[in-house]
This record gives sequence, C-alpha cells and structure tokens, in this order.
Amino acid sequence: MTKRILFVFTSANKTLTGASTGWYLPEAAHPYYILAPHFTIDFASPAGPNPPVDEYSVQTFQDDIGKFLKNPEVQTKLSTTKKLSEVNPDDYDAIFYVGGHGPVLDLAVDPVNIKLASQFYRTGKLVAAVCHGPAALVGATDESGKSIFAGKAFTGFSNAEEEQVDKVKDIPFLLEDKISSLGGNYEKAAEPWQPKVVVAGNIITGQNPASAHPIGEAILQALQK
Repeated sequence: MTKRILFVFTSANKTLTGASTGWYLPEAAHPYYILAPHFTIDFASPAGPNPPVDEYSVQTFQDDIGKFLKNPEVQTKLSTTKKLSEVNPDDYDAIFYVGGHGPVLDLAVDPVNIKLASQFYRTGKLVAAVCHGPAALVGATDESGKSIFAGKAFTGFSNAEEEQVDKVKDIPFLLEDKISSLGGNYEKAAEPWQPKVVVAGNIITGQNPASAHPIGEAILQALQK
C-alpha cells in the first residue's frame, strides 16, 4: 500500500502590517519533487482550495513556476485543496507543513490544525515542517498536554534571518523564541540561509528555504524505514 502524506498550506495572505504573504513556493515544490514519485500526496489548508502563494517567492524561485505551479497534477491539487476540517488523520502516514510567513498568522492558532497536529504526533506518525512551518505546531501537545517540542531539538526560521528580511513586525511571534519558550532546544546552521534539518523522534524540522530539499530527503528516509 502506498503511503500517504498530507501537505498543509497556510490560508493567510496578509501579514500584521498588511503586506502580502502566503505559502513559500520552494518549500512546497522542493519536497514535492522528492516525495511525489514514492507517495500519494494530498493538499490541505484552513480555508480549502487555492491557498495563496507568496508572490515574492514566485519571483525569487522562477524555476519552480513551470515545474510546480504549472504542473497539471499540482494545479489540480491546489484547486481541490481540502479544508483541514475535512481531513481524517487515519488516512495519512505523515503531515508536512509548508513555510511562508502565513503559518505564523493562521495555523499557529487554528484550533482545527492544533487538534490535527496533536493527533498525528500522538499516534506516532511523522510530523514535519520547514522554515515558518513549525509555527503550525506551537499548540500541538502530547497525551499529557505538554508541547510536542518540550525537551526536543528543533529548527526553523531564525531570529537573525527574520531580522535580515525585516519581517519581525509582520508576525505575532519569532519562531526561534516561541518554540524555545515551549521547552524546545533550538539548533541552526552555522550561517544564516544555509540548510539545516533536525530529526527528533517523529518530528522533522527544517530551518529555511535552503532546507526544503534536504527535509524532503529526510521525510523520504523516515517513511521508507
């Protein structure tokens, strides 16, 4: 039986300052290229179809326009993206949160998402997220009600990277600080913008856009065990 992965996208298209945002193109595209040949992948978001892509990421990663955004299979998945409320976690072996600033704004506080992420984690399924994607997991808890990050190594978009893109004022919290406050042990690449992936039990996190390809590889390895 082919394993199934749920890719979760933000539905937020504006930051706190009103700047446009959404999901970050390579952070969906690069893992998809690695995983799609091996697994069945479905898309979901809080609001369902056509989750908003971050326009800056489209301009910056133009190679992924043709390969991903114009791929007919991907276009169908985006136009038929499920609502998170319609997802049955029993149908999937893994959940993967795509980054972009959007998840910090909606998925972090979405009760449907928090319940879903907690269910995946508690049943021992793979929970993965890249860049700002780990923001979607800040409310997820284990059976005892503790954060899934408590006592675990993790990575995600760093404070330094957030400052360099001048987006601190656009989001309600800094990922590195927030998950550290939940008891997580933050790790990062030696230099900003370099790839970094951390595997901590059934949680896999990636730091930034450069980590999108290697987190795809890490998810592939974990699901092929």
